[in-house]
Amino acid sequence: MPALVRRRGWSIMSGNPTIVLVHGAFADSSGFNAVVKRLVADGYPVVAAPNPLRGLAFDAANVKALLDSIKGPIVLVGHSYGGAVISTAAEGNANVKALVYLAAFVPDTGESAQALVERFPGSTVGESLRPVPLPDGQVDLYIDPKVFHPHFAADVSVEEAALYSITQRPATGAALGEPAAGPQAWHTIPSYNLISGADRIIPPAAQEFMAQRSGAKTQVVEGASHMVFVSRPGATVALIESAVQKQVLPR
Repeated sequence: MPALVRRRGWSIMSGNPTIVLVHGAFADSSGFNAVVKRLVADGYPVVAAPNPLRGLAFDAANVKALLDSIKGPIVLVGHSYGGAVISTAAEGNANVKALVYLAAFVPDTGESAQALVERFPGSTVGESLRPVPLPDGQVDLYIDPKVFHPHFAADVSVEEAALYSITQRPATGAALGEPAAGPQAWHTIPSYNLISGADRIIPPAAQEFMAQRSGAKTQVVEGASHMVFVSRPGATVALIESAVQKQVLPR
């Protein structure tokens, strides 16, 4: 393997920055498999961070702890709700050289994922959710498998979308409604934004608003669903590697 990683202070063997991938709600890290294969083949150490999906501050603290254990430069990547997580988790970490948002939320202080998605028309997320009440009074939210393919993953095969719908991990309603607290890292760290042009979860207009506000270098993938990193791994990797070339490696 060209890029090796060792726990207890993730050790970089390739000279390249570590790429840290943070999944969003209704997903897990397995969705990054095709992206990981390409990045590893290109010589990058890769860490797929577990995102608890329990609450924004809690989730960001967990990712922050992982980032603090990594030696050397980092390019931090977040999909969907994972974008909100990385925006908080990276704040104050000088090793994070670039933020890459994939069909993601890029909140400012005081904004929640729920508020941002409701700000623009076109999202099907509200009608897609299936709530599961929990013993502690919280509610877990899933995407109803009946609509997972057309609403969440329209440009992924029916068979593959069915697998993702079965293995999805829920987010709490509190997590999606929790406002971002404190400074957001995109104010000081260069950002890159891959916009999914046919997204039915986060409307493209919402993604474009957040990308423009953050000053991100932006690429629109026409016809891409919310699972753009699954359906278009080549475009995803190209944007991540562009961030590496421009923000990390010597010019």
